[in-house]
Amino acid sequence: MYDIIGYCEAETVSEATALLAQNPNLRLIAGGTDVLIKMHGGQIEAAELLSLRKIKSLAEIRKAEDGTVVIGAMATFTKVFNDPILREVIPILTEAAISMGGPQIRNIATIGGNVCNGATSADSASSLFALNAQLKLVSQQGERLVPIREFYLGPGQVALKPGEILTEIHISSDDYQGFGGQYIKFAMREAMDIATLAVSVVCKLHGKTFEEVRIGLGVAGPTPLRCLEAEVYASGKDVSEETVAEIGKLAVNSAKARTSWRASKDYREHLVEELVQRALKTAIVNAGGEQLV
Repeated sequence: MYDIIGYCEAETVSEATALLAQNPNLRLIAGGTDVLIKMHGGQIEAAELLSLRKIKSLAEIRKAEDGTVVIGAMATFTKVFNDPILREVIPILTEAAISMGGPQIRNIATIGGNVCNGATSADSASSLFALNAQLKLVSQQGERLVPIREFYLGPGQVALKPGEILTEIHISSDDYQGFGGQYIKFAMREAMDIATLAVSVVCKLHGKTFEEVRIGLGVAGPTPLRCLEAEVYASGKDVSEETVAEIGKLAVNSAKARTSWRASKDYREHLVEELVQRALKTAIVNAGGEQLV
């Protein structure tokens, strides 16, 4: 059963924030693939829903004059995957998008809803972490930009204040220009499965050394995370098998893996070490470097 006691739709962001200010009990619904499942399972009762599906501006993907890529929170995963801007400059995000669910789900699930659900297994999360994404949050009191690493507070918990709506995801040109990347989703099935581990790696090279490496992990802890110790180690190091192997080992230190019905803690840590190396080797080639044997 879907225990819906009220439903309204907004056609603009200002209308949506006004409705939220008037009724703090309203629960936002985008594609509905998360909210409706929770309602069906009894996790949400007596729901008053505010739909954002008619706010067309929130589905846009564009590049700003300063090169910042702006992704509307209501952009579906199908739109993210097919967008020519993202395919050209941030392909790891399109790789993450196509890994999410099946075609029917991708046609309605939104990237904003995926982020706001607060799940460590969110298919977009590890890539957005590696890309230093910032989230534009809007309310009647104004707007603010929040780094995505500060947005996830715990399992299913995010830093949305009462009355706020996630409207856009911003990725600065400094965080994607000159970088090569790779996304790997490891799951028990080849399709339509929740990740056992998700790894996103981006790197920029200076000749035959690493100028910068960023590593985002999903399902390696209660929230998505970055492997900061491994990233610091990588800076200025030679691009070599030995360096990549050490980066993989250090990445495990940042993981907060636990045993679940999908995998044991030890197995997840093994996956972190192995998949970070695999992703980084491909990212090196995508950044213009030579393939490591």
